[in-house]
Amino acid sequence: MIYELKRILKNSAEDEVKSLLFQILLRINMLEETDQYKEEQFVADLKKTYNNFLNYKRKQTDIKNNNNYKVVHIIFGDSASGCLKSALKEMELQDEEKIISFSDIFSVGPIWQLHEKVGLSNRYEWLKNHINMDDEILDNYQDEFNNTISEINEIPNDTPIIIWFGENAHEQTALRYVLYILKEKTNDILIMETTANYKNQFDVPETEIFPLHTGEISPDKLRVIYKKNRKNNTLTQKERKNFENEWEQLSTKKEVLRIWKNKMIHSVNEFHYDDYLIDTLRKIHIERKNMEFIKSARLIGEVMGYLDQYIGDQFFEYRVRHLIVNGIFEIEGVPKAMRFYSVRLKNEQHYCANGTAKVEKSSVKIITLLFRF
Repeated sequence: MIYELKRILKNSAEDEVKSLLFQILLRINMLEETDQYKEEQFVADLKKTYNNFLNYKRKQTDIKNNNNYKVVHIIFGDSASGCLKSALKEMELQDEEKIISFSDIFSVGPIWQLHEKVGLSNRYEWLKNHINMDDEILDNYQDEFNNTISEINEIPNDTPIIIWFGENAHEQTALRYVLYILKEKTNDILIMETTANYKNQFDVPETEIFPLHTGEISPDKLRVIYKKNRKNNTLTQKERKNFENEWEQLSTKKEVLRIWKNKMIHSVNEFHYDDYLIDTLRKIHIERKNMEFIKSARLIGEVMGYLDQYIGDQFFEYRVRHLIVNGIFEIEGVPKAMRFYSVRLKNEQHYCANGTAKVEKSSVKIITLLFRF
């Protein structure tokens, strides 16, 4: 129930929340200022306000869920969802077309049998034990995931579906997963290739970095992509079957990291980028000409800035903690989140300002054992 209350408040308009707060404060004021207003009446009025607000918001949800949308969009990631929402609003389609979004990153974490209950439970346990996530998000992870699946399953069979994705392991994996979930449905399904269309439709200089995923594309450009490609042909049964078969193959893999290479999803070991992390930290030390501690957020930002994959900072932060535990990195601070601690290479041969080699033998300063690995 507490989670439902948080969700309701989060999805409430500012004026609704202000009205609710006013009603509560008004009754508190009456209790303090008026002798005739007793505590029994105060409690009764608060309960009435509480129930009226919940019933009002639940009716709003029922109306929204029962709306006969002309199109349903499925998209992956909060950033991508927000951009698409803005694009539809600019086109005045927000009341006609619904967005269903997964708040997840499918390039990271196990996807073994994810279409089954055991697979989702396995993914949740891995995330809980390895990734620094907000407690509230983690506590509600499986419920949110299942709610999204329920929304997809409840799409009427005569409603067209558009699935948005880019050229990265996150959205490519999610695309195959969702098409497998939809395998029994007869809806027309259109796939909207965002990053590929971005490259084809906009005059972008070769020196400009192309977006790695849909969430990096601005709403105005998403709107252009949608307008130009919304009449494209829907997937054939053969194409859908191919995607479903690819998901079945992917869901047998036990690896917890996926990359996009040569137009294919590759499952790789979780230590795939460890050497890259080490080399990046070494490069920063050399550039600074010292072995001082460097904020882990700075290191991870540098790593992601030059990477042609969409993996996310939380996975790299997990690998930084792994390298600390294994004695490759030395830590200063508390690793409850990347902004709270710094790292440096331990026992690393490096070059001083004068170009001579030096071996720094640092003592390990592990402030806490709050590691997840």
